[in-house]
Amino acid sequence: MMRIVVLLALAFLFGGVAAGDEMAAVPAAVISDPAPDLDHPASSAQVLVPSHGKEMNGLIYLAAGAGPHPTLVLLHGFPGNEQNLDLAQAARRAGWNVLTMHYRGSWGSPGTFSIAHVLEDGDAAVAFVRRSDIAERFGIDRDRIVLAGHSMGGFASASHARKDGALLGVALIDAWNVGGTGARLNQVPPAARRPKVEKAFNDLGHSLKGATPSSVAAEIVAHRAEWNYLDWASALTGPPVLVIGAERGLGKDNDALAAKIAAAGGKVTAVTMPTDHSFNDHRIALAAQLIGWLQALPAR
Repeated sequence: MMRIVVLLALAFLFGGVAAGDEMAAVPAAVISDPAPDLDHPASSAQVLVPSHGKEMNGLIYLAAGAGPHPTLVLLHGFPGNEQNLDLAQAARRAGWNVLTMHYRGSWGSPGTFSIAHVLEDGDAAVAFVRRSDIAERFGIDRDRIVLAGHSMGGFASASHARKDGALLGVALIDAWNVGGTGARLNQVPPAARRPKVEKAFNDLGHSLKGATPSSVAAEIVAHRAEWNYLDWASALTGPPVLVIGAERGLGKDNDALAAKIAAAGGKVTAVTMPTDHSFNDHRIALAAQLIGWLQALPAR
């Protein structure tokens, strides 16, 4: 069962937090297929998303119906073993287009991987769906763009949302506070740091080009000050924000971010689920929260 993580006292004091309803009905799009639209069927299309001279591998899920449709840009985490494509499918069943893609240097996309590049690539993905030619080609409502991300993708989503007040909303799914991790790593003597990061980042396989656990650790230590998302709260008070944390994942950092956004006057829906970082035993609950929140967003 889901637990509300932002205290009611915060809602009373700051007026910025909406609690996710732990007893809310699961939206139909999460668990059932809609009737087929034979004139405008659901489909998908491979796309190449430009970012700083490279073309990232992407897939856009296209909702049924004539459109234009609201569109979700969905960013995966580090390194991307969990892509959350069940969320993309549920959002499409709910009438949303969804763009997914692999950052430069990840999973076959050309270029070199780095956290700094991920931030640029998230910006590039939003710019891509806003292009007039792309919007016309894929039936995108450019006034109804939502950015969502899991883990590192949540970090990149928060980073982009700081400077994009035109988003309809932003969803952070157990978002990784990269700067906070960097600050903690900085306290570890260099000689002891390598075995810790090798253990922490032991699932890279061949997914990333030009990056190793040690290089990623060095990057986040170097940027620990500017990449602490708790310092971004005052810039996240425009579009509505959904924060979904995981108790056995990064829930504490997500709780803290939601509270800070609310204190700054932002519109936050905050929920923590009793699960791990990948929501392995709460996938339907996760989809229900995301889709219910998307469906409740105001029309432009």
